[in-house]
Amino acid sequence: MSLSATDVLVRPDGATGPRARPARRRLPDLRRWISPVALLALWQLASSTGVLPPGKLSSPWTVLQAGVETARSGELGEAFAVSIVRVGFGFAAGAAVAVVLGVIAGLSRWGGVLVDPPVQMLRTLPFLGLIPLFILWFGIGEEPKIVLVALGVAFPLYLNVHSGIRGVDDHLVEAATALGYTRWERLVHVVLPSAVPQALVGLRQSLGMAWLALIVGETVNADAGLGYLINNAREFLRTDVIVVGLIVYAVLGLATDALVRLIERRALRWRAN
Repeated sequence: MSLSATDVLVRPDGATGPRARPARRRLPDLRRWISPVALLALWQLASSTGVLPPGKLSSPWTVLQAGVETARSGELGEAFAVSIVRVGFGFAAGAAVAVVLGVIAGLSRWGGVLVDPPVQMLRTLPFLGLIPLFILWFGIGEEPKIVLVALGVAFPLYLNVHSGIRGVDDHLVEAATALGYTRWERLVHVVLPSAVPQALVGLRQSLGMAWLALIVGETVNADAGLGYLINNAREFLRTDVIVVGLIVYAVLGLATDALVRLIERRALRWRAN
């Protein structure tokens, strides 16, 4: 195989080699926007012709106006800030508990026997059934909502951390042992890195559950936040404001999911090699 003169370049050290071809950037597939735009147009058409009355669902244009109105008044920004703080505290608490329990149950046989059964029982409890109990325990302040978010985060993350550790290839552990790695070195260099892909899957799932738990907590018992904004709009039959709140929830969920996918691409860059 021969290289032409145009395919060879001189490197700064004087050596020659094949010319590195620039990577082609993939353009976004605009076809994915066809169905969302079509649904939006159909929604607007149904609202304009009276097929979809405003009392049932406001038109997209009315929803846009309501979003601008709540943003200008500061109501949307205040609700957004309150909800973000709740999710932040709940996520931090739930993730810390999930990782600790997942590592204990995954690494230790006795840990799995003692930790896994109660976690499996608790994760089947419905959110709505826990709210009255949390109100009795913690009152009607911020604590019930944060605990609810923490529970929503903890269970999927625990399951994936536990599964990731238990699913480590035994041949890798045996090879590390043969190379003279200590137990701590096997944990740091083999077990935990092998469990990272599964743990990141759990992180994406737990963030989705965090927003779901927040919606439940804020719509049942809250005096601020996006859920309160939606619930208050329901009292006044403001379907446009309700849709605005739901859209904000959806955007926040997509944004956090995109953040985790970015972390996943950076942390698991070695898998592409």
